[in-house]
Amino acid sequence: MLQVSAIEDHFDEMILAFSKRGIKNIEEQLRSVLQLNNKRKSAQQELDALLQESNQLAKQIGQLYKEGKQDEANEAKEQTISLKEKSKELGEALNKLEEELTSALYNIPNVPHPSVPAGQTDEDNELIMTSTDQLPELGDDAKPHWDLIQDYDLIDFELGNKITGAGFPVYKNQGARLVRALINYFLDEATNAGFAEVRPPIVTNEASGRGTGQLPDKEGQMYHITDTDLYLIPTAEVPVTNLYRDTIQAEADLPIRNCAYTPCFRREAGSWGSHVRGLNRLHQFDKVEIVQVVKPENSYQVLDEMVAHVEKLVKSLELPYRILRLCGGDLGFTSALTYDFEVYSAAQKKWLEVSSVSNFEAYQANRLKLRYKNADGKKVLAHTLNGSALALPRIMAALVENNQIANGIKMPKVLKDYLGFEVISKKL
Repeated sequence: MLQVSAIEDHFDEMILAFSKRGIKNIEEQLRSVLQLNNKRKSAQQELDALLQESNQLAKQIGQLYKEGKQDEANEAKEQTISLKEKSKELGEALNKLEEELTSALYNIPNVPHPSVPAGQTDEDNELIMTSTDQLPELGDDAKPHWDLIQDYDLIDFELGNKITGAGFPVYKNQGARLVRALINYFLDEATNAGFAEVRPPIVTNEASGRGTGQLPDKEGQMYHITDTDLYLIPTAEVPVTNLYRDTIQAEADLPIRNCAYTPCFRREAGSWGSHVRGLNRLHQFDKVEIVQVVKPENSYQVLDEMVAHVEKLVKSLELPYRILRLCGGDLGFTSALTYDFEVYSAAQKKWLEVSSVSNFEAYQANRLKLRYKNADGKKVLAHTLNGSALALPRIMAALVENNQIANGIKMPKVLKDYLGFEVISKKL
């Protein structure tokens, strides 16, 4: 969440920056935060004064008893009782104000970085680069991946539907091996790049969801286990970043660099139609995530490095790709700047998103109370970043479609040692 001090110091600049997101009532929201904060400060000052007065009276009571001034001591004692009652009432009012302030801040998204383009939909996203000037074309007999996976017995959606429901596929045979190969390859590349691998829980509590901003923004997308009030993770970003919730890191330990493989779960309520057929959108999917905790002055250099890491992965898979800078309207709630990677599906003749790489600046860290001590001993909010490196389903869809040949599906060279075969052949 935003820092109140930042809102106070940069109010006009924030209003201008938020115009890129198209939020109509943002000025009203920010003013409400400042008003609540002023009430909170006044209540805190009043409470502090009452506590100070109560402490002074407590010291006087002992002295009055020593001096034999019984009546004055008893009168002072009555005053302390009254002050304690007032302090209790004021403390409860202060707690309520702090809850209202936090709730108001939770409902305000992150401030877009100056480089974020204005716009409301994905059509307004800024194209940064494409890997090729000419998109690949397949023959008239080319098939989309949902047909190919049946031909080669790679994935069974009907079995998944029987076991769980739509959007939960069963990977089989060479399809299951391809999943395992991609996960291992992505993890190896991440660890080789200096990311420490972790294996976090795939179920988190509400505090973790609030810490990274999935709650209260994305309740409709998350699977909620109501009897335990736990959530299936939509991304490894949630548990991995929350490893550092309520911590004060040593400056020398930054940057913190983690990678993790997890299954991910998203309800994707209301999503249907040809654009989500097959692997294009699932309720359960596999993903390798990279997460960093860094010093504020380094975060945009780190963002560029993470983008370069993801680009290297996509390029190594020999897939046509492009990089987009998301516009304000398409920007995630917690992000200050996001780059999306898309690969081209030659059979579907469309671009498929396979990664988002984001800088959250101090937005998540403020929720997480994630700080570090600088050289002056001052506690400073860290910056957090994360990126998909990579999400598997659409990568698999593009690999299968783009590499179909007469007698099979040719796999990229980089996966040979992980798969043990170069071509996916007919049913084993």
